[in-house]
Order: sequence, then C-alpha cells, then structure tokens
Amino acid sequence: MAGHSQFKNIMHRKGAQDKKRAKLFNKLAREITVAARSGQPDPETNSRLRNAMATARESNMPNDRIKRAMEQAKSGVAGDSSYEDIRYEGYGLGGVAVIVEALTNNRNRTAGDVRRAFTKNGGSLGETNSVSFMFSKVGLIVYSASVTDGDQMFDAVIEAGAENLETSEDTHEVTTKLSDFTAVREALEKKFGSPQVSGIIWKPVNTVAVTQKQAEGLIGMIDALEDLDDVQNVFTNFEVDEAVMKQLMA
Repeated sequence: MAGHSQFKNIMHRKGAQDKKRAKLFNKLAREITVAARSGQPDPETNSRLRNAMATARESNMPNDRIKRAMEQAKSGVAGDSSYEDIRYEGYGLGGVAVIVEALTNNRNRTAGDVRRAFTKNGGSLGETNSVSFMFSKVGLIVYSASVTDGDQMFDAVIEAGAENLETSEDTHEVTTKLSDFTAVREALEKKFGSPQVSGIIWKPVNTVAVTQKQAEGLIGMIDALEDLDDVQNVFTNFEVDEAVMKQLMA
C-alpha cells in the first residue's frame, strides 16, 4: 500500500485557497447549508452534512460561521433549495484533463463563467463525461507525517478499512472507497485527531507531465475557476516536479 504521491498539487491548492479565506468560507457555508437542506439537518444522520462540517473545521472556519450556515438551512431562506450540483469537464494546456464541481442556482450563468475561464487560459470546455473516465472518484484523507510513523498508520488504515496508503516525508495520504470514506475518516480521527485535508476527490488514473510554462498557464486557469463563486472544487491530472509546484504556488 505504497507508491508515488499524486496529491501534492491538492495540498498546494489548499494553501492557495487559504489566502482567499473569505471566499473559501462562503463556499464552505453554502455547501453546509445545501447539505443540511438536502436531508436531515443533523450531521449524525446526514453524511454529506457531516463531511461538509468536517471540511469546514479542517479549513479553520470559525464555529459561529458554521452555526450561521446551519441556522440558514433551518430557517428555510428562499432560494437555498434551488442550488444544484453540476460537473463540468474539459482540457487545459498540454492536454491536461480538468474536472470542475459547482454548486449553483443559475446553470446559464455558471456555464458561461466556467467556459470563459477555460478559453481565456488556453483551455476548452468539453461535454459531460469527456474526461471523467480518466479519474476515479474516491475519498482522500491526509495527515502530516509527524502524527505517527508509517507502520502505525499502515496498521490503522488496514483496521479502518481504507483502500490505499501513500507515505512520504511530509504526509500520510489515505484513499478510500466512496462508501467507506466517512467511517474511515472517523476511525482515523479517533486515533490521530483531525486530518490536514479530507474530502471526496477525483483521483487521476494517470498523470500528465507538463512543462513549467504549461503549469503556469494551468495554475492561472485553476485560479480563475476557483475565483468563481459557484465553483466548489477543481481537479486535474497534471504533474510537475514538487519544487516547481511550490515555486508556482508561492
């Protein structure tokens, strides 16, 4: 259960999002509100809500902000229930596959905004399922390597029922089946506390190597997409040297 990490760019993206904290909190609050309205407003019985709240805590979202999002869901504010999940797919520079997850109450507005972000940055928006076959949808749980050694994490991951563990000098990256994600994360939290990152992701089956110049353009496109209010997550299958990625994300 070891191998080359394919999630370094996700960690770096989270660092970039932290610099846009206000916008990130708004997106997390929207997800909490919609999740609460999509089922019971109780995280014990609503796994989407439980996952949304966990992500908010990992992003250091204040408890009162989480509480306000829950209260908004319970109050039945007009328009909340009209939000829907939409996935967009396309290509960026170097033939890199891109998946965009959005939460919107206006399909036309969001589609136009996403298309412009692609085209202005050398990409092209495709049809649904045009690139998703290049990814697997899985759960991701990332811990700092400092919380425990690889052997102990391996034992904990096996016991929790996860699919894979990739350990590096910096992190322990655990992947799970979608159906097992919440149970595995909660089992690991009991042993090691809250993870650095956790959530449902699109994991690339294979990565595409790109040049530094192409990576700069791709980062620009990702920034443009993530800056859109309706976009919740962006996933790609490109890979560059870790040192180059850190330089690009600085």
